Amino acid sequence: MRKKYLLLIAFLLSATCNLYAQDVIDGDEEDEEEVEVAPEDEVTITDQEGNEEVIDFPEAMTFDLDSLMNLYMSKTYLSIDGDCQTASESPAYTKEDLMERLKRLPTVMEMPYNEVVQKFIDRYAGRLRHSVSYMLGASNFYMPIFEEALEAYGLPLELKYLPIIESALNPKAVSRVGATGLWQFMLVTGKQYGLEVNSLVDERRNPVKASYAAAHYLSDLYKIFGDWSLVIASYNCGPGNINKAIHRAGGVKDYWQIYPYLPRETRGYVPAFIAANYIMTYYSDHNICALRTQLPAQTDTVVVNRNVHLSQIAEVLGIDINVLRTLNPEYRRDIVPGTTKPSAIKMAMADVTRFIDSQDSIYNYNASELLLKRDEVYVNDDIPTFTTNKKGRRGRTTASRRSKHTRGKAARGRSVTVRRGDTLSEIARRNGTTVAKLRKLNGIRGNNIQAGKKLKVK
Repeated sequence: MRKKYLLLIAFLLSATCNLYAQDVIDGDEEDEEEVEVAPEDEVTITDQEGNEEVIDFPEAMTFDLDSLMNLYMSKTYLSIDGDCQTASESPAYTKEDLMERLKRLPTVMEMPYNEVVQKFIDRYAGRLRHSVSYMLGASNFYMPIFEEALEAYGLPLELKYLPIIESALNPKAVSRVGATGLWQFMLVTGKQYGLEVNSLVDERRNPVKASYAAAHYLSDLYKIFGDWSLVIASYNCGPGNINKAIHRAGGVKDYWQIYPYLPRETRGYVPAFIAANYIMTYYSDHNICALRTQLPAQTDTVVVNRNVHLSQIAEVLGIDINVLRTLNPEYRRDIVPGTTKPSAIKMAMADVTRFIDSQDSIYNYNASELLLKRDEVYVNDDIPTFTTNKKGRRGRTTASRRSKHTRGKAARGRSVTVRRGDTLSEIARRNGTTVAKLRKLNGIRGNNIQAGKKLKVK
């Protein structure tokens, strides 16, 4: 068992930590837009001796609410509740009031009060109160997913508020250092926990898969540290930095004792997590109203084993492509790479049956423009010739002659074997010809072709 834990520690220490993100940006490949950073992105703490300390706010506490409200999910399914308006100011509460409320939180994790925690609660209840309204509304989409993943690994459910301080519940959040998605996974850590990332797919943006990966990662961190505050801190800066801080503090495994030895950003991370748990529970005491939520229609998935572009589905079925993008955020360039491996597409339940009934039309729609990768290409085998002009200079001209082998091959023509699911238009596109020529060469009427049969293409 000891050997198993040593291997686990070595694995986690090799992982790239979920570094604090800076200036979160919208992760769309085609339309990246930097989120405006608030001018106050740090907090100053004064201890009992009058010493001042500057702590950075976590990334999700530093950007503009407008960027969150421009997300498709926000614009479509969240609205201001006419029966409850968030006030502009928060009532003042005493230290004792906050301590009592923190003590009443139904958590396994320790939720202590101190001046640092107070500063972060003030931030949520003050400057970020309208962002809290957004997150309360968006939590209806994401909290059930987080809770299921945490429950599957037997973890405290209060960890569901970790994405509040990681991404402000923006599934497309991408930091300047590359941390991505609701749980802000770095590339290497995400791959180590089973999240596929390539040019077409980024599963760090998939709320379900990323949540299970995060739960797995948090579970492994707890096996190392055995303390949830240290787990939260190591999620932010990596287990290596936490181990160094523990050694510098003389071996004590207490977040508040190793606090001076932590990176500046991580000193504010656990207080921010405590404040997030507080404000998401006691928001009404601070005159904050949740945005009204209209949950999306019931969804289902269909698995494809051919490449398909989301625009093909949207155009043929008459679906808003933004709906498909929101339901399938992992497809970075709108291409579902079903040819690489069977891939799932989420859509409204009624649209799934329509997709099944219209598959041929969907796959064939505008495929030559939307799916640009060619299966086969032919090299230009013209042989350049050179001539000498009147001034004796050598010039290059386009040759019209070919080798005997090439001419003989062209004269004999060329055939291909029809693959299952092929259409005349796809075969014509692959072979640089037209459907009309294919019909003429092979005596075909209509569009019916049989898999396994050979067709002349030249």
